[in-house]
Amino acid sequence: MIMTPIAALIILGMGVYLYQRRKKQAQLVYIEQYQFAPAIAAKVKSAYPHLNDKDVALVLQGLRDYFYICHQAGNKMVAMPSQVVDVAWHEFILFTRNYQQFCKKALGRFLHHTPSEAMRTKVVAQDGIKRAWRLACAKSKLPAAAPTQLPLLFAIDSQLKIEDGFVYALDCKNKKSPMYGDGYCAAHIGCSSGCAGDSGSTSSSNDSVGGDSSCGGGCGGGD
Repeated sequence: MIMTPIAALIILGMGVYLYQRRKKQAQLVYIEQYQFAPAIAAKVKSAYPHLNDKDVALVLQGLRDYFYICHQAGNKMVAMPSQVVDVAWHEFILFTRNYQQFCKKALGRFLHHTPSEAMRTKVVAQDGIKRAWRLACAKSKLPAAAPTQLPLLFAIDSQLKIEDGFVYALDCKNKKSPMYGDGYCAAHIGCSSGCAGDSGSTSSSNDSVGGDSSCGGGCGGGD
């Protein structure tokens, strides 16, 4: 049977699609299973002496989570929501060859570390932190519009009592909450209460995960 040009193109397209899909899945597995150099953990403990080994392991998981959501974002910038995870990222970059190899295998590109734009208000913030919120919620299987808890990258600084960390709360409007009037509020991440519910009215991104965000600090990764 002679294959028509259209059939050949369809088969070729399916082959390319399946190849890209397998490649992306392999990259995500690589990120999740990556083992960081012990010196990175040592640097985190040096910066925050009150952290124990279990705490530092959580920080490194937070760094994996960050690279995971950067992968999901493609070439779009994703801001870093956590100060302690940012310290680990800084240290990882100092291992130049290891970092370059990791980026190539995990992302297919070099992930630069650049300061994120200063937030003008708690209501108006850069697209990078909005994107981080949406994708972090998705990775933790949390509904971005009404999560019951914060995703790791947004919870870790408070959880580990990082003195210079970024603190977030699900609902800063609750006067009974210990977080009332403090930190960055998920109520300000693009909706009136709870978490991000506006799927794009203030964002120019086209990420597939619903919800919106507007808080943060730290640094952002992008091309």
